[in-house]
Amino acid sequence: MKRREFIKNTAVGLAALAAARPRRANPAPAAGVGANARGSRYRVAVIGRTGKGNYGHGLDVVWNDIDQVKMVAVADQDPKGRAAAAKRLSARSPKDKAPRAYADYREMLEKERPQIVSVAPRWLDCHRDMVLACAEFGCHVFLEKPMCQTLEQADEMVAALEKRNLKLAIAHQTRYSPTLQHVQKIIADGKLGDILELRGRGKEDRRGGGEDLMVLGTHIMDLIRFFAGNPQWCFAHVRDGGKSVTRNEVRDGAEGIGLLAGDELHAMYRFNGTTMGYFSTHRARHGVSKRFGLQVYGSKGMLTMTTGTLPEIWFVEDSSWQPGRSKTRWKQVSSAGVDKPETLTDRGHRFGNRLVALDLIRAIETNTQPKCNVYDGRAALEMILAVYESHRLNAPVGLPLKNRRHPLSLL
Repeated sequence: MKRREFIKNTAVGLAALAAARPRRANPAPAAGVGANARGSRYRVAVIGRTGKGNYGHGLDVVWNDIDQVKMVAVADQDPKGRAAAAKRLSARSPKDKAPRAYADYREMLEKERPQIVSVAPRWLDCHRDMVLACAEFGCHVFLEKPMCQTLEQADEMVAALEKRNLKLAIAHQTRYSPTLQHVQKIIADGKLGDILELRGRGKEDRRGGGEDLMVLGTHIMDLIRFFAGNPQWCFAHVRDGGKSVTRNEVRDGAEGIGLLAGDELHAMYRFNGTTMGYFSTHRARHGVSKRFGLQVYGSKGMLTMTTGTLPEIWFVEDSSWQPGRSKTRWKQVSSAGVDKPETLTDRGHRFGNRLVALDLIRAIETNTQPKCNVYDGRAALEMILAVYESHRLNAPVGLPLKNRRHPLSLL
């Protein structure tokens, strides 16, 4: 991808690509617009599921840090978990009542009529039903990643939200990092040249292979799209025990993930121009979790980064990609800029979730999309499932995928 193409594809630096987001000629006002008039606050509720995904990575307590909201209710089918969650979710004002607790999230949505809901469980088997229920009752959504199990489910979620012009922000926290604005400038200024390759790897722990692809790969796929845009095709191969995966190796994944296969997989993606993307994962013998992240290779230099709200990011201006040979110095990128010490100390999920929540409120009030929205969540899932579709057909597959069913169900 040439630098001028890279800049052309962005509204400000590297904004998410508009091509992935359907737009209406005359969009209706977003539900919830104007809810803060005269100092009123957004009514927020949380859906959790103790023992089956719990509350994700803190998608419940994030609202304790947001002044613009009023916590009204929490739903959890587990009595002890429900009581504990209600206790965690503090009132923002002495005048506020403690959040009410429900065993049934649909009953909560019907009675409380929240404007924003955290769909917090980490497990994927409930995401589709919970998001559709939120859409039915006119609620904007903060959703734990990954989006869902299949593209059929993702399409349903997109359609339901579009019908009511509702917003969904997905918890790909790296997308919200204040450090990325400096990476945007590095690339826009041509310091990496044309983007030639992007190489991502999973954590490669006991989940190496299919589970790693779904659980951690969603972060990497989202970042690849952030830098390179939408892929045109994918060519991939999945192995298990050293052999090519067949239907005999297909299994139900842990934690409601759905169908999975393989302890090793390799995928290649084609983007505009000469840009190629790669993702691999296996159950590693050495260096578990050390390689998790993304490397971006350009015609004039390279960049390497981890994930998170304050990812570790380094870049070097060296067209050979061998800085040891050229003696070119690596430069670190922080939220303060290039070669500047990091001034922020909070690297945890709570800080990242707060950025997502505030951006969701911004999107509601401006009737725009969150930085990482329902279309981005679906696109990352599509890159993941394209791996299995390519393996199933033993050929490159075009994107978007024509097959919306889970490819492993057809193997």
